Amino acid sequence: MIMPPLSSFSLIIFDKDGTLIDFDAMWAGWVIELADRLEKSVGSDARAAVFRALAFDPERGRTLAGGPLAIYPMSAIRALTVETLEQLGVAPAQAADAVAQAWHVPDPVATARPLTDLKKLFVGLRDRGLKIAIATADDRASTKGTLDGLGLMTLVDEMVCADDGVAPKPAPDKIFWVCQRLQIDPARAVMVGDSLADLQMGRNAGVGGVIGVLSGVSDRATLEAEADVVLGSVAELIPA
Repeated sequence: MIMPPLSSFSLIIFDKDGTLIDFDAMWAGWVIELADRLEKSVGSDARAAVFRALAFDPERGRTLAGGPLAIYPMSAIRALTVETLEQLGVAPAQAADAVAQAWHVPDPVATARPLTDLKKLFVGLRDRGLKIAIATADDRASTKGTLDGLGLMTLVDEMVCADDGVAPKPAPDKIFWVCQRLQIDPARAVMVGDSLADLQMGRNAGVGGVIGVLSGVSDRATLEAEADVVLGSVAELIPA
């Protein structure tokens, strides 16, 4: 696949975790802590069961591509965690209570490890005439906290998050939502992400370009199935 140069687009849409910030730096510690709390609360091998259900490899500290932790919104991860405890024989009311007690969110600033100098990248993209948007499976408060903490909020023109009431990836709705608000045709946008769901969302929306990055949960072969271009990271979007 061949993609036009970035200068031919009006909008660049980024996934957040795994694309702009290190995915497992934010989520590995979170899922381990959640599983440990549930193990103490209900026993019944909850720790291993949660890791399996959410597709997390505790030995490597890595989130598995295509699994719930990689692509589900927080509300769906929570519901799946309750269901996982129920499958272990925990009564529904007890499972819901255990998850409510164990539930927490990652610190959106302390755990946000940028994958490149994002401020320099965003300024460079804006200097080339592109608007910048974020389309993420994370919730709005956490997303805003991360962007504020990294000094990026004023450089982002729009964002759409898991709790905004928009259909999740790979449905095209998040891209349509952003493009409508910015009055930009999806064909004038490029989508950048680290998961197959990110790239499929771009294809389903009819964006003009789809870029995969290897900095997150997916390998090159997975991304090449949908991407016009696969890069090591977003640092390669603008040549040094």
